[in-house]
Amino acid sequence: MLEIKALKPSPEVCAVLGEILIETVANGGSVSFMHPLSREAAETFWSKSLDAAERGERIVLGAFDGDKLIGTVTLLLDLPANQPHRAEIAKMMTRVSHRGRGIATALLREAERLAVAHQRWLLVLDTAEEEGAAGLYERVGFKLTGLIPDYALKPHGGLTGTLIYWKRLQEGVPA
Repeated sequence: MLEIKALKPSPEVCAVLGEILIETVANGGSVSFMHPLSREAAETFWSKSLDAAERGERIVLGAFDGDKLIGTVTLLLDLPANQPHRAEIAKMMTRVSHRGRGIATALLREAERLAVAHQRWLLVLDTAEEEGAAGLYERVGFKLTGLIPDYALKPHGGLTGTLIYWKRLQEGVPA
């Protein structure tokens, strides 16, 4: 039974999210961190992220298989004053053991639903050119804007480009 819900800050949640982040980075996921990633750095990141969620600046969603947290995505809401209509998708991660089961798609769909509930009808995201989730994003309707070469270091070293995507969540509104 997959359940998706907003996460609240707690040491236990930060610890599990830290494990997911460390696993993602160790497996080559380009999510702003380098390998090896320390538990302290991972948990500190999630503590700050969940504190920002408590302030309404973002929504951190968790995917649960029973009581086990197996994936996450963040919907960034705290954008400049001239962008009140958009949000950004960040930190999409699913445990390696649970990939290929539709969890990331379910997380994205809930993030989209919450974006609309917050009057955000335009979503943007970026993903690594190599080993990123471009296929997933395109399957759920995101449109590729372009590629920025040599954008970031891969977790194990070497440069990778980033692909920039967007998605309009409601028809009839300007993009």
